[in-house]
Amino acid sequence: MGALEVVFWVCAGLLAYTHVGYPALLALVARGRRRPAIAEPATLPTVSLIVAAHDEEEVIAGKVANALALDYPRELIQLIVASDGSRDRTAELAREAGADVVLELPRAGKVPAQNAAAERASGEVLAFSDANATWDARALRELVAPFADPQVAYVCGQARLVDQGGSNQEGAYWRYELAIRAWESAFAGVTAGNGAVYAVRASDYLALGPAASHDLSFPFMLAKRGLRSVYAPAAVSEEKMIPSTEGEFARKRRMMRGIYDEVVVDGMLWPRGYRLAYAFEIYSHRILRYASPLLHLVALGTNLALLDEGPVYAFTLAAQLLLLLAAALAGPLPFRPLQIARYYVLMTASIAAGFWDRLRHGTPGAWEKAEGTR
Repeated sequence: MGALEVVFWVCAGLLAYTHVGYPALLALVARGRRRPAIAEPATLPTVSLIVAAHDEEEVIAGKVANALALDYPRELIQLIVASDGSRDRTAELAREAGADVVLELPRAGKVPAQNAAAERASGEVLAFSDANATWDARALRELVAPFADPQVAYVCGQARLVDQGGSNQEGAYWRYELAIRAWESAFAGVTAGNGAVYAVRASDYLALGPAASHDLSFPFMLAKRGLRSVYAPAAVSEEKMIPSTEGEFARKRRMMRGIYDEVVVDGMLWPRGYRLAYAFEIYSHRILRYASPLLHLVALGTNLALLDEGPVYAFTLAAQLLLLLAAALAGPLPFRPLQIARYYVLMTASIAAGFWDRLRHGTPGAWEKAEGTR
């Protein structure tokens, strides 16, 4: 086997492994590592529930009402709304709805707003949510229960996406991702959370830079400190899903602009501090996923160069081209298999597009609402 063949099969193998092999292997490994359920603590901790918001006058009053209606003692909740340079009535409406603290901050981005709120927080646990996310009544109780284990520093809940009937296949992907998250939680800890429903022990909170995100940075950074990040599936939150795949691509592209900083600058890529089991997860799930655009390009290029090496390479090239053709046809022919192909191709491309934006425009700062999710 020549060098080009080795490169091709390594790239193809890594793509198959990260998307299919890793989840299957993790499911088998995690089956023998199931941890006992943690009972609700006898004494509930005080919680500062933080909502970072920018121009959210459409939903902020409803979010405050949802937070105040949670099945959790009101005297133990400090509700903080951090308005990140809002130009509308977000801060005013949050106060009228009953938020305990409303910060009116200059526009700096979501993470700086969260950092400012964390400085004002008095709770033993810091919980975070998006302005457009609606929590189940017991979500906060379920979210804080795992902190009974002193090794747990971060807990993410189950963010459910409400399908609005568009072309976006994020819902199917998210169910796949949540299954992996449950297995990771049972094994060595989750490698990512979500922005809609999560919490961190106040003493373990990390003030990140504007290019980072809590859902990607907290799990691996806390792992390097010997702490666990877990998934609490009963802590349920709901929010609307972006209707179109193209809209989802734009959202992912904005998110991926900060990936280089989190992976390289902040240290996700570097193994120092990881336990072996967590390193297995982070490289199998995160690093290989973020490398998938490059792996696809190299696989396609080497496949073209290997066409004279046998019929197997004609078959593998046909498979790659068929995927691209299916993605292209998803517009005029809205069949679900074609839409799933389009979703996969565009979400993979969003990683490369986000990196290109990072090279051209530097690290991201402020964030924008995803269209169609309010």
